[in-house]
Amino acid sequence: MIGGLTLANVVGVPIGSFAGQFAGWRGPFWALAALSALAAVFIGRFIPAQEQRATVSLRAEFSALRQGRLWLALSAAMLIMGGVLATYSYVTPLLTDRAGIPAGAVPFVLIAFGLGALGGTTTGGRLGERRPMASTITAAAATALVLFLMIPLSTNAVTATVLVFLMGLTGFTVNPVVTSLAMRFAGDAPTLTSALTTSAFNVGVAGGSFVAGAALDSSLGLTGPPLVGTVVAALTLLPLIALAVHGTSGGSRIVAQRTAPAHALTDVCEQTRSHR
Repeated sequence: MIGGLTLANVVGVPIGSFAGQFAGWRGPFWALAALSALAAVFIGRFIPAQEQRATVSLRAEFSALRQGRLWLALSAAMLIMGGVLATYSYVTPLLTDRAGIPAGAVPFVLIAFGLGALGGTTTGGRLGERRPMASTITAAAATALVLFLMIPLSTNAVTATVLVFLMGLTGFTVNPVVTSLAMRFAGDAPTLTSALTTSAFNVGVAGGSFVAGAALDSSLGLTGPPLVGTVVAALTLLPLIALAVHGTSGGSRIVAQRTAPAHALTDVCEQTRSHR
């Protein structure tokens, strides 16, 4: 499932952008609605029902939220996605009006971002297993640098494309590590923490895109979203450094086994099963 979410950036977003140029912006939404309905039929038909026997109480779930380290990990998840998506949400006008890339070629640049995101997720899973804080702090700092360089260097089609790729590569390196750290810190609250981690990413996406949209309408123009992204990505360093100082020791390994390094999915599933 996590691999599908990442691959959507490689395949789905470019196809949707390409289709939208011919069918209008509503076309991809109608297509997604139809595909989702079809997927629901297949899920209901082929996925077997399994008995759920949760043994963790609601009180235990909420008690785990008292840990400050958990909220630091969630803050990092929110900020890194806010920084990347603040820029990515408005990358099309940046590419067409500033870099001079034809509108028909934009989906290929989005594929570059998706490939970078896929590589970053895999890289984060591998590096984070041994050096979680060094990996995330370096990746967050690199993300802020890439977004900052997008302001002066996005006037060239080649450099703009390379920076879009690097934005996905560095930004998504942080995701699997902070997700797995949050699950580790959660202890007896794997279900609630899993939901909170997803919510943190989405809050970052919504908040970063909102502020970047306001910057786009200001005197900053097309450079507004990258500037907002730079600041938000740099702020990610604060909770990460605090975690590095506080320590991340716990009772389990941080990232998934090598058979599934892309998003720490195996480790998360094992932790979840251990609490059932």
